[in-house]
Amino acid sequence: MSLFSDNIRHLRVKKSISQEKLAENLLITRGRYVKYEDGSSEPPYDILKRISYYFYVSIDILLSVDVQKIPIDDLLKLGDNRILLPIAVDQEGENVIEIIPHKARAGYASGYADPEYIENLQHISLPFLRNGKFRAFPVEGDSMPPHKEGSFIVGQYVERLGDVMDGKTYIIVTKTEGIVYKRLNKNGKNALMLHSDNTVYLPYVVKASEILEIWEYACSIATKEFIPDDLSAESLKDMVRELRREIRAVSAKIS
Repeated sequence: MSLFSDNIRHLRVKKSISQEKLAENLLITRGRYVKYEDGSSEPPYDILKRISYYFYVSIDILLSVDVQKIPIDDLLKLGDNRILLPIAVDQEGENVIEIIPHKARAGYASGYADPEYIENLQHISLPFLRNGKFRAFPVEGDSMPPHKEGSFIVGQYVERLGDVMDGKTYIIVTKTEGIVYKRLNKNGKNALMLHSDNTVYLPYVVKASEILEIWEYACSIATKEFIPDDLSAESLKDMVRELRREIRAVSAKIS
């Protein structure tokens, strides 16, 4: 028997439903379903999709993960039958934060739905972060000062796009961009406008259909010392803006 056939048999038995009743729900004959469960035949994509939706388990999990080894009932359920591993706690009952290391950043967008990938991540616990699902993502580039490359943004999982608040910062995981940390504004019902705090970088739009996950900023972990006299492009822009304000203030007093 294949992993897939073992999985659907386990899920069917756990649901306490007969092969005949399940086949009826899948709009196929019992004889056809039995072949999938005993491993003598493989379902076409349309039937596989029906099975996935019936059990509310993603297709990649059904095909590649032993569902008897993971707590299916406790998984956070996302759109399109994607899943997120459950909120974990340590021995003291504190939330566990999963760390996405820099070396794993590039593969996260493809591995985020793989329970084994997530379970193998390193963990930390911060006592002031409670009541939520938290994950730490590495920062790259200089688009969101004062967060420097090498730092980590700890995000709290956002279940619905409608929960995104204009002007706040979020980690966005998309199909095309991978992991990005930006300030968000809603751009209609089905898109978000992503802004960098470093104005050297222009804002851009991401369609809702491209978004895999959204994590609201909870805290940050700096791995490098902050240098106040850093003469980056953004700091120079800030200096010029401040100088302009001072000039306007002086001009107003003179006039």
